[in-house]
Amino acid sequence: MTSKLDQLKSMTVVVADTGDMRMVEAFKPQDCTTNPTLILRAAEQPDCAPVVDEAVAFAKAKGGSLESQVGIAADRLAVSFGIQLAGLVPGRVSTEVDADLSFDTLRTVAKARAIIADYAARGVGKERILIKIASTWEGIKAAEILQKEGIDTNLTLRRAYSRLVQEVDRAGLHRRNRPRRALGACDFHLLQGTWLQDHRDGGILPQPRRDRAAGRL
Repeated sequence: MTSKLDQLKSMTVVVADTGDMRMVEAFKPQDCTTNPTLILRAAEQPDCAPVVDEAVAFAKAKGGSLESQVGIAADRLAVSFGIQLAGLVPGRVSTEVDADLSFDTLRTVAKARAIIADYAARGVGKERILIKIASTWEGIKAAEILQKEGIDTNLTLRRAYSRLVQEVDRAGLHRRNRPRRALGACDFHLLQGTWLQDHRDGGILPQPRRDRAAGRL
């Protein structure tokens, strides 16, 4: 008898939102997406200790402030898990840019390029990766820049769906339909020359990875 999962696979692309390798192996999705919370949960598993240790050692070797090392370790860890997931799924893996950069176009672009470069240095081409970016106005502008460079993006963390569709479709970007971790409408400053919202509400809930990772450095 055909399972519900198999029926679903016959109608659409199944994307696993997890960092749990065993779940991915068991259910065999087409694509896989992660976020810092899922990566943290996976990293706490005993069998993932070598991956975490490598990321910490890599960051320490780079030197700099504790904050800088934590950021380097977090990015390294995200890519390390992404590489493992890319070996399990035939499609793409989404890796998220730090949500702290949600309102900074240039730093988002720089971070995305660095993530893609780390994947490439470790044998995974950019055609296998989606860079997940918060769909603030600045995030969409960053995604437009990256798309022109051949780096595909996945916009997330949005709430006011109807306000995003036209701008996102115009840029030819990937859209996800489920809002996540947003406090309020992302502050799209201008759309077709008119103000949609004239204030910021904080936009993104804090991500836990930096505070938790600091204990290892």
